[in-house]
Amino acid sequence: MQTDVTEAAVDRTRAPTERPRETLDVRALGPPKPLTRTLETLADLDELTVLMQVNNRAPQHLYPKLTERGYEYETITDDGVVVTAIWQTK
Repeated sequence: MQTDVTEAAVDRTRAPTERPRETLDVRALGPPKPLTRTLETLADLDELTVLMQVNNRAPQHLYPKLTERGYEYETITDDGVVVTAIWQTK
């Protein structure tokens, strides 16, 4: 199911669809772990990979951090699952 959710979500965002994708499910983590885990994962990914963060709520505190680091992002909510596509524009 998670793959279906992220596949459908990326198609509904501005994220580059031709790039490789990595999925990070943070729904079971309490604050601030979703934010820190997402930033750590982004630091380990190459600049072409799109990170699909799966959460149970919009990551409001993550958005300013992504902007500071030069990432683009878009969040889609579908059946209670929140998926944020995160990518670099380089």
